[in-house]
Amino acid sequence: MTPELPPARAYRGVSPEERRAQRRSKLIAAAIAVYGKRGYRQATVKAVCEEAGLTERYFYESFANSEDLLITSYRTVTYKVFGDIAAAGQSAGRARGERARAMLRAYFGALQRDPQSARVFLVEIRGVSRAVDQAFDASLQAIGDEIARHSAPGAADDELLRAGVIGGVMHIALRWIDQGYQPPLDSVVETALRLGMVLAAPAPRRKAG
Repeated sequence: MTPELPPARAYRGVSPEERRAQRRSKLIAAAIAVYGKRGYRQATVKAVCEEAGLTERYFYESFANSEDLLITSYRTVTYKVFGDIAAAGQSAGRARGERARAMLRAYFGALQRDPQSARVFLVEIRGVSRAVDQAFDASLQAIGDEIARHSAPGAADDELLRAGVIGGVMHIALRWIDQGYQPPLDSVVETALRLGMVLAAPAPRRKAG
C-alpha cells in the first residue's frame, strides 16, 4: 500500500501553488528574452532555465516541451500588446480615424519599446508547427476584431478583409523593425493608417446584372 504523502507546506509564507506560478512566470520571461536574443530554433530548454535561474526539472513542472513554452510566451506577449491596443482605442475619443491612429501608435510603440517581445510576436512564432500557427491565427483574428470594433464597425462581417489588413500592418512592422525602427514612429503609424483605412471604406456596390 502506498503511504500518503504529507501535504506541501508554505515556504516563507508562500504556498506551493504560488511558488509554482512564480517559477512559471520566470520561465516565460526568460523564454521571451532568450528567443529575442537567439531565436526560438537556436534556443534550448537549458538556456531558458539558465536565464530564469531554475533547474530543468522546474521547466517540465509547467511545460510539456519547448513548443508549449513558445505558445505560452507568444500568448503572453500578445495579451500585453492587445491590452495596449484596446486601451488606446477606448481613450482616443469618438472619431474613427483618431481611434485607429491611437491603436496603431500603441501597436508600433509596444514593438519599439520591447524588441525581444517584438521578435517573439512577429518572427519566432511563424512556421514552427500547426499548433503554433493556430495560436498566431487566433491572435491575428482577435486584434483584427478589436481594431474593426473601434474604427470600422462596418467591416464586422468581412473576416478576410480584416485578416488582410492586419496581416499587411504586421508586414509593415516587420520591415520597420528590419530597418532599425526607421522611419520614425509617427511616420510608420501614418503609413499603416493609410492601409488600415481600407477597413473603414464602404464596400463597393455591385452593379445589377
